[in-house]
Order: sequence, then C-alpha cells, then structure tokens
Amino acid sequence: MTVDITGKNLDITPAIRERIEFKFKKLEKYQVPLISKHAVISTEPNRQFKIEASAAIPGGQLVASAEHDDMYGAITEVYQKLERQLNKQAHKPTARRASHSNKPQIEETEAEEEA
Repeated sequence: MTVDITGKNLDITPAIRERIEFKFKKLEKYQVPLISKHAVISTEPNRQFKIEASAAIPGGQLVASAEHDDMYGAITEVYQKLERQLNKQAHKPTARRASHSNKPQIEETEAEEEA
C-alpha cells in the first residue's frame, strides 16, 4: 500500500515522496500491518517544516508530528516517534505486566499440602 502524502504550501517532489515511503517501509520490521498511512508536510511562517504522520494498525492508531528547520530532519523525527509507538504496540503482549496477570498456582497447592 502506498503512503498518502499531502503538501501544504509545498510541492511534493519525488525525493520527498521516496524518503517518506522509505521511512514507512522501515517500520515493517515490527511485523505489524500498517493499514492506512498518511503524511502531511507543511511550511510554517517561521521557516520551519512541520510534518504530521499517521498510520492505522489493528487495535489502534499511530500519530506523530515534528517541526524542524530541515525537512529531512523533521521526517526522521516523525519516523523515530512512530517507531517508538510501534515498538510499544508490538511488544505489548510480551510485556512484564501482561505476563504477571496470571497468578501462579503454586501458592494454592502448597497451602493444600500443609493442611
């Protein structure tokens, strides 16, 4: 699936499109399907670039935005923010809090043996 890229006050060049698609492609290493990918690039009045990116995943939504003087620096910042969110979602089932939700039954059997 392709990335929907919108430019506000900015023309989207093939180099910009290639960089954003490359960054979204790197997110596939977590093996979580990205359902719909969208990025909005705009220029702010103070000569900064603002990038907002979102992607839908099963059971949630990833959203990130960044402002930077360099457009490619802003793209990298957004990618890093999305990567952190995706990493958290991908490892949620194996997190410690999830593994401790089931109480060990050893305590019950020990109490029965003592009685």
